[in-house]
Amino acid sequence: MLGKEKKRSSKVPIEIKCVIIVIIAVAIIWLGVRAVFGVNNPVYVVASESMVPKLKVGDMLLIKYSGMGSDSSSFDNLKIGDIIVFESPGVVEDTGHREVIVHRVAEILTGLHGQRIIVTKGDANDGSIPGVDYPITVNDYRGKVVYVIPGVGLIAKTISPPVNYILIAIILVVLFFLLRKRGIEQRKEGRRQVG
Repeated sequence: MLGKEKKRSSKVPIEIKCVIIVIIAVAIIWLGVRAVFGVNNPVYVVASESMVPKLKVGDMLLIKYSGMGSDSSSFDNLKIGDIIVFESPGVVEDTGHREVIVHRVAEILTGLHGQRIIVTKGDANDGSIPGVDYPITVNDYRGKVVYVIPGVGLIAKTISPPVNYILIAIILVVLFFLLRKRGIEQRKEGRRQVG
């Protein structure tokens, strides 16, 4: 009787361990991506047609930022033609916030105190827009686009918060019950083999 009691109690922790392993794996992957790309959020989705034909609405972008080092993604090493993600230097009137933009570096200037100033332009735009495309300083810069995954951003938009949290919770619950069912089936199979 004691052996059966011990078997039952040992199955529940395995299921919980699996859920914990999944959560830890997701956290490790996310932290790894952050470490490799050097930013808290390396993933962006193109939301306008200002970069057509190079970038289309719904394309997913991966950006890299290495700070002020020698890496090509650092602000100091940007060159004309690079595609970057930045916060607009001006505040959007409707929202009162700065807008996140992806445009191409069109010009590089030097400010009064020797600081670098970037002027950008959307490929589909006629020219650079003051307060949107310039003056971009190191404080506005989020990162350089290093990978483009066409169209995948449309899927990401459909599963943005809170839908993504609900999906993750559903997946974890389903995983828990599948593991529990598997444990029950294994116990039944073990009883058949013993009997």
